[in-house]
Amino acid sequence: MGDSQDRARRVLARAGLPSDAPAGVRPLAGGTYNTVEEITLRDGTRYVLKVPPPPTAPGLRHERRLLVAEAAFYEGAAQARVPAPRVVSLAADDAVPHLLMTACPGVPWPEAEPTPAERTVLRTELGRRTARLHRVTGTAYGYPSGALGPLAPDWRTAFTAMTDAVLADARDHRPWLPRPVDEVAAVLRAAAPALDEVTVPVLVHFDLWPGNILVDRPADGPARIGGLIDGERMFWGDPLADLASLALLDDIRRDEAFLAGYAREGGRLVLDDGARLRLAQYRAYLDLIMLTETVPRAVGAEAAGRVRERVGPHLEAVLDEIAALTTAKFTA
Repeated sequence: MGDSQDRARRVLARAGLPSDAPAGVRPLAGGTYNTVEEITLRDGTRYVLKVPPPPTAPGLRHERRLLVAEAAFYEGAAQARVPAPRVVSLAADDAVPHLLMTACPGVPWPEAEPTPAERTVLRTELGRRTARLHRVTGTAYGYPSGALGPLAPDWRTAFTAMTDAVLADARDHRPWLPRPVDEVAAVLRAAAPALDEVTVPVLVHFDLWPGNILVDRPADGPARIGGLIDGERMFWGDPLADLASLALLDDIRRDEAFLAGYAREGGRLVLDDGARLRLAQYRAYLDLIMLTETVPRAVGAEAAGRVRERVGPHLEAVLDEIAALTTAKFTA
């Protein structure tokens, strides 16, 4: 705790905030890469501090300088007027890199345990919030962190670099995959021309699973979304990519409440064959990340086995879907 208190004082001072001993510093659970702590000042104000592992720590290629991407997401969320942390201080290139942000009200969705009625309302609100995020546009495509190089002028170039990177990670770390890496690469390569349908780079969170959605139950009103957090996987790309985590290992077409909210806010989701082919590629990319990261994370045999049981069959089915849609679209 002493180290955490000292670090909190240094970060607060750098941000121009009261740096006398914080009233409390406590670790926050849920993250698998960065160290995350909540800092509470004596007046009750809460902040969240993220500190990445040292540069020598094992990780995936796209995980370098994640704090830059996270800050970019929160800036975009503020522009879209979507509840999310506000960046207080970013020091991505310091000897001890860190991101200090405001805390949002609420607890992660699984901990909140919404009732069926609350779930319908919250998923509708989530659809509206996501549509607002997708109005925020960039000037080029890819990860703003520069982890995989500069932003690309087109989406096919950017996403190909992203999939090539995780496939290279798989070759390095040798996780269990349902098919050989080269076979997966061939399936994705054949489908890549469908990515040319994307012509505007939009803000994509890409990690909107329930654990990153805070549910707030204020005393004076119904349950609502308190914040969309952990935007460190953000990139500029196809808005369809967000559906991969919004319907994690499932089909977004079953989420009628989300789709209604997305449409109500002006979002357009036309899941024709081309869109389905692109979405399948994003689902495969996320599956590859989840399977590959178990090795550098050193999650242990039992946890890796659970990921394999859940994600492996999904990736196998998605690769079959990509192959079938590619054949239908490009050889018909």
